[in-house]
Amino acid sequence: MKVTFFATLLLSVVAGTAFAQQQPQFTQYGTNGMHLNPAYAGVKGYGEVNMILRYQYLNYGTYGDANGSPRTGLITGSLPVLATNGGVGLAVYYDQAGMAKMTNAALSYSQHVKLGSGTLGIGLQGLYTYLGKGTYIAIDEDDINVPKNASDSKFDMGAGLWYEAPKFYAGLSVNNLLRSEYTFKSGGTEGTPSQYLAENHAYLTAGYNIDASSNVVVTPTVLVKAVLPGKFSSSSKFNDAKNYSLEGGIRGTLDDKYWAGVNYRHEESVSALLGLSFGSDNAIRFGYAFDFIAFNQDARAFSSHEIMLSYRLPKPSLITRPAIRTPRYSF
Repeated sequence: MKVTFFATLLLSVVAGTAFAQQQPQFTQYGTNGMHLNPAYAGVKGYGEVNMILRYQYLNYGTYGDANGSPRTGLITGSLPVLATNGGVGLAVYYDQAGMAKMTNAALSYSQHVKLGSGTLGIGLQGLYTYLGKGTYIAIDEDDINVPKNASDSKFDMGAGLWYEAPKFYAGLSVNNLLRSEYTFKSGGTEGTPSQYLAENHAYLTAGYNIDASSNVVVTPTVLVKAVLPGKFSSSSKFNDAKNYSLEGGIRGTLDDKYWAGVNYRHEESVSALLGLSFGSDNAIRFGYAFDFIAFNQDARAFSSHEIMLSYRLPKPSLITRPAIRTPRYSF
């Protein structure tokens, strides 16, 4: 491919054949279950709205008017549906990495089953993704391998399980079940258009609440992410260790109002997290995460930044009319 080094580097970030992470990542994943798993919808028994803005690899790889830093905006919402003993959820994000721009919307439903002291959510989601490719800077303007102001959109599906208990939670999910293929026209006049394959992404996450004292809760968390190229029938789909990424962290919460924590992302960063809750019943939460890129800074940047704002709705209750008793029908 005859492109500049900068364009080549950006293509390597988003190309499906590279099996790199094709979807945005968030350091505050411990407060972001709706993005990770459709079964999370309503499983806590109350509704919530969550917004995260992330600027990854600050000021990385500028070239002309282009900025190579991935920038992501995410809004999620979920509500329990008492009438069906389930929950509904919606997650929408916009992600830009260099010349590639992705808009994704996921509508989810989770069926809830009482299991032990907690609740098991079984979730399905429908996905809609719009993927656009900007103008890459090519040496040869007729290079058939370079997308030029091209876009494509596809529908896909996801599924997951989420278990929520008073002290413990765990979730496992997979998306892009249909492995949709996107096609982009190039600036060239010959050959076939360039293509992008949306591979399966899987997420395994868990956390445990430890009462360190009467007003302090310590919560260790873990997140395993995987890009799973190929069909599920392929014997090599799960074998490549390079397609897996591990994160682990711990945060402490004081009086259900203030929290601070640290997180480690394997071979990438060490992060600090701060946050506070306020408003009635501490329903509003604000959080900030700073990632120090401790590994491979030359291929990334010094830091990433993330802010989070969420609102927890009051628990709903079924509206029923009280029984009206009269002696007229007592004999």
